[in-house]
Amino acid sequence: MAQIIVGIALLILAYFTGRYFESRHYRSIKRREERFFAQPAVTGELYDSTYLIENSEFVVGSVVVSIDHFKRFIAGWKLMFGGELSTYSPLLDRGRREALLRMKEGAPHADIYVNCRLETSSISSGQGNAMGTVEVLAYATAITYGARVERVSSEVRTEEA
Repeated sequence: MAQIIVGIALLILAYFTGRYFESRHYRSIKRREERFFAQPAVTGELYDSTYLIENSEFVVGSVVVSIDHFKRFIAGWKLMFGGELSTYSPLLDRGRREALLRMKEGAPHADIYVNCRLETSSISSGQGNAMGTVEVLAYATAITYGARVERVSSEVRTEEA
């Protein structure tokens, strides 16, 4: 009986600590996303051609995020009975957003990040095939604009600022 009480107490502790650290991470993500709001990351290769490209560079952001023990416990029950593993959705969301932020922080001066791609891979928790952590990799080409160009017939002139 004492083992059951200890087990339940540990699950309750895991629930509250997991919620605390997840909400703290989300607040950090939101604060950092606001800093990069005007710098879009797009999947296409198009950018504003009315400006010369002053600089372009390849940028990468990577993160490994793990699920807390309470959510892992709930996911184990869902695996047994079937259904969507909704406990993993915040894990993937946090991973994608954090990887994009780390990518943007690699070139914070960029005006746009083009040809942006995200890749995910699961890392086994060591217990069967259950996913315990996820790695998310974000990469793109960071473009910094230079002077605005004025097109006259086939020649290109730059505007002096």
